[in-house]
Amino acid sequence: MPKSLRSPRHQRFLAQLVSLRKAKGLTQEQLADKLGRPQSFVAKYEGAERRLDVIEFLDITAAIDADPCEILSSLGS
Repeated sequence: MPKSLRSPRHQRFLAQLVSLRKAKGLTQEQLADKLGRPQSFVAKYEGAERRLDVIEFLDITAAIDADPCEILSSLGS
């Protein structure tokens, strides 16, 4: 299995998260505040410098009021 970090599917995943954040009118700083994390946390996962675990992903989707199942199902294989 090839590494997923920076793969085309991973890039689509991150692009969706960035797009949803921006659609909600949130800056990285505002999202980070909602998550109780530093702004660099958001910058690093959006820039593919770090991976998200499942719990972090769920926290992010809750903070931006997005359906995690829709995001994952859109990635397909």
